Amino acid sequence: MTGPAKHGAIVYSSDIKALARFYTELFAMQIARETPELISLVKDGFNIVIHTSPFDMPAAQFSAVKLFMTVDSLAAARLKAQQLGGKAFDGEWSNPIFTVCNIADSDGNVIQLREFSV
Repeated sequence: MTGPAKHGAIVYSSDIKALARFYTELFAMQIARETPELISLVKDGFNIVIHTSPFDMPAAQFSAVKLFMTVDSLAAARLKAQQLGGKAFDGEWSNPIFTVCNIADSDGNVIQLREFSV
């Protein structure tokens, strides 16, 4: 990727390396840049910047950002998320285009997973 991304999200974390591992291993994102304060991940033109928090992280997290990521298999992604320290929530919802479910990353941020119909 050349230059800054045009689309993405910033996710604050108290453990940027662990959270970057979650995203690189579950969604096959690549590390584009890494400093002591941030790790920039990219895939298919989308950028997630995992940044050390400029404030104390609350014990019970709340995130106003909800990412959505496409996976080949909801079941496989749920299992992998749990293996990486995340959480898989019950329930799936479908429309004619894709099926979705929710997981949480290893910091507790909620992510919607999408599995597209063939």
